[in-house]
Amino acid sequence: MTTRIGTSERDGTFHSQGLALKMILERCPTLAPVAVLESTSASIENAGRLDAGEIDFGFMASNWIGRARSGEPPFGRPIELRMVAPMNAGPLFFVTRADTQLRSVADLRGQRVAVGMQTSGMVQHAHVIFGVLGFGFADITPVYLDFAAGADALAAGEVDAQFQCPIPNKVMTNLAARIAVRVLSYAPGALDAVLQAVPYYRQTVMRKGALCGLDADVAQIAVVNVLVTHARCLEPLVCDAVAALLDGAEELGRLNPLFEGMRELFEPLRSQGPQSLAFGGVPLHPGALAAYRTAGLAM
Repeated sequence: MTTRIGTSERDGTFHSQGLALKMILERCPTLAPVAVLESTSASIENAGRLDAGEIDFGFMASNWIGRARSGEPPFGRPIELRMVAPMNAGPLFFVTRADTQLRSVADLRGQRVAVGMQTSGMVQHAHVIFGVLGFGFADITPVYLDFAAGADALAAGEVDAQFQCPIPNKVMTNLAARIAVRVLSYAPGALDAVLQAVPYYRQTVMRKGALCGLDADVAQIAVVNVLVTHARCLEPLVCDAVAALLDGAEELGRLNPLFEGMRELFEPLRSQGPQSLAFGGVPLHPGALAAYRTAGLAM
C-alpha cells in the first residue's frame, strides 16, 4: 500500500522537504512506495485531506494544527490530528528589492506586498504579524501569489515586497541571484512584541551571507513546521515512519538543508516529555510516542 504525504505547491518548501523524506521512508519496506502529493493551500488542504483519508501524513505549520483540531475557522469542524514529528523551524521574512526605500516591516504600509496564496498559511501569518504591529491588510495592497509567482512579480517591479519562508529555499535563492534584494528588519521592540503575543513563534537569526544580499545578521520570527497524521492512522505505520525519520535525520539534512539541525528539535522530549511536541494542544500519535521511547528520547 502506498504511503501518501501531503506537501505544498511544487515550488514550496514543504514539497522539497517531502521529496527528501520520501527517499528516507522508502527504505522501510512497510512504508514503500511513498507518494509526495502537491497542495495549493499547504497546511489547510493537508488537514482536510487527512480528515478525508486521502493522505497518511501531511506537512503543516504549527500555528494551524490547534485550530484544525478545535474546528476554528477556516476549518468547518474539528479534525482529529495527531503530531508525528517537528520538521524544521525556519524564518518568516519580508524581502524587497535593494533599490527601494523600504527598510523595516513597518515601512510596508501603503505598499504592494505578495503575501502568498489566498488560502495559504503565509497569509494567516501576515495577518497575525501585522495585527500585533498595529496595521492590517487594509493598510497595504495584498497580492495573492505563490512563492515562485511572487518572486517573479518582485523582480519585475509589480510588487514592492514579498513574504517568504524559510531559508534556504529554491525560489529565494534564485530571486537573490537575479536581482539585488534586502531583507526587512523589525523596528526596536516590534519583534519582541510579536514574540510575546504569539505562542507558536520563536526568535531566530538570518545569518549574514545566508543568501546573496544579506550583508548583516537580521533577527526574525520563526515558526515550527511539523508532520502530522490523523488519529485513525495505524500505530505501526506511524511508528515505522518516525523510526525511519530518526535513523535518517542526518542524511535528511544533507538531502535538503531545511532539515539541518533536525535532531535539536527532538531534544525537548528528554527534559519536558511528550507535551514538548504537543503544538497547539495536538498530542503525539501513539505510534510516534512508541518510536521516540524506543529511541530513548521519551519516557
